[in-house]
Amino acid sequence: MIREEDEARSAIARVRAHRTDGSEFLDSVVVEEPLQIRLRRGLGDDEPLAVTMRTPGNDLELAAGFLLAEGVVTTPSQLREVIVCGDRTLTPRQRANTVVATVDASAVTPERLLDRRFTMSSACGVCGSTQLDDLRARGIGNVTPTPHDASTLARLTEELGKRQKVFSKTGGLHAALLIAPDLSVRWVREDVGRHNAVDKVIGAALMAGELPLAGWSLVCSGRLGFEIVQKAVVAGISAISAVSAPTSLALETAHEFGLTVVAFARNGSGNRY
Repeated sequence: MIREEDEARSAIARVRAHRTDGSEFLDSVVVEEPLQIRLRRGLGDDEPLAVTMRTPGNDLELAAGFLLAEGVVTTPSQLREVIVCGDRTLTPRQRANTVVATVDASAVTPERLLDRRFTMSSACGVCGSTQLDDLRARGIGNVTPTPHDASTLARLTEELGKRQKVFSKTGGLHAALLIAPDLSVRWVREDVGRHNAVDKVIGAALMAGELPLAGWSLVCSGRLGFEIVQKAVVAGISAISAVSAPTSLALETAHEFGLTVVAFARNGSGNRY
């Protein structure tokens, strides 16, 4: 089992730097590496599905969360296994940057994923469904209303500073938290890409059999765009609390599916949309 401190260590690189006054020091920077997600059905060959630039750590959860968000799987039982690639013809670094997800025959792979072999970017999010009709067509329904008021949701971002272990050392990555209806923090994940951080926490919940996340809240460290709201809606999350601003499509999607959004959530206050 990988310990939490080992995960944090793999996410940090030490590099030599020079200050403007000429002094030299070793700086801690966040690691960014590509991760290829491959899909396998039964005993068949696996096929490349996507590549994302991510911070190493919790890669299996990242893959699981991505598969859920894109509609490849809808229930934990459809995801049979997620493993690090074991192909010994690859270098150790290449194997570490490849995960293989085995899915049940009932899992659905949208044709556009197979056709495009698309690449995700940590800067702009995954290339997936960008219309509300797509979510409805997948059978995604309205989420359960949150049991918490806006003031309570706005205070949830205070948990970020306490739990961003890699950010405290590098200052260079995002975080996502999943908070249970009783307001206990269940999962915290960090990544150079805010969409990846969300996939990681939702993937952790999927692999733990917790979905749908009725009454749960998602806390995000950055801007709230459509992709993150989409991921939350698919997972059945009831509310999102974000440190930064929302986009128009994010709010339109949240309204369509009954998801409560509190943005600019800082110092115990925020804006409910």
